Amino acid sequence: MTVDLAAVLPAGMDAGQVAQMGALLSALETDEHAPTAVRKRDLAAYVHVADALSALEIDELRSSSTIADLGAGAGFPGLALAVALPDASVRLVESQRRKCEFLARAIESAGIGNASVVCARAEEWGEGIGSNAAVTARALAPQPVVLEYAAPLLSPGGTLIDWRGRRDDQEELASLRAAEELGMERVEVRRVEPFPGARDLHLHVFCKRSDTPGRFPRRAGMARKRPLGA
Repeated sequence: MTVDLAAVLPAGMDAGQVAQMGALLSALETDEHAPTAVRKRDLAAYVHVADALSALEIDELRSSSTIADLGAGAGFPGLALAVALPDASVRLVESQRRKCEFLARAIESAGIGNASVVCARAEEWGEGIGSNAAVTARALAPQPVVLEYAAPLLSPGGTLIDWRGRRDDQEELASLRAAEELGMERVEVRRVEPFPGARDLHLHVFCKRSDTPGRFPRRAGMARKRPLGA
């Protein structure tokens, strides 16, 4: 089956944006160092692009001028959102050098002028503290860990969107406890169906309601070693 990329994308994208999305998919398919198992263009159009763009349903994301994508990996959702939101500055935060190098190549080949790579751990990105209206994370870490990474990076009132699969009551309870400790509040869990046959996909949306306590971010690795909310 051949996927019509334009049919996967939201209405209103112009020909230039469609071409940029196509260039991203080509980078996945042709770059042997693309850090994902889903590289075939047609499947990636669904699994990566459509899934990333499902977050455009969130009003707070669409209106964000600065977005940080944590654990950016192969560039999704960050690069797809950068194409869809050309007025936003999107920073791709990734700690692994080879992935950073792939992201830089993908940005150049697709001509995405509003995206840049931050090759650092989220906990060690000092310049990002309090500077992002939105933070995104997809398949990064347990949710309490994602919350701890994101909270210091968000500006007051900022939004975290965390991509998740099947809901887990125990993890969600731990996340609510972690969120309270971090000055965050969960405002929504939205089920999405970004492509036909998609199952158990959810966007967890949190808002930064108060200042992050001064003890955060903890030193690198502590969020995973001693997660909040346990």
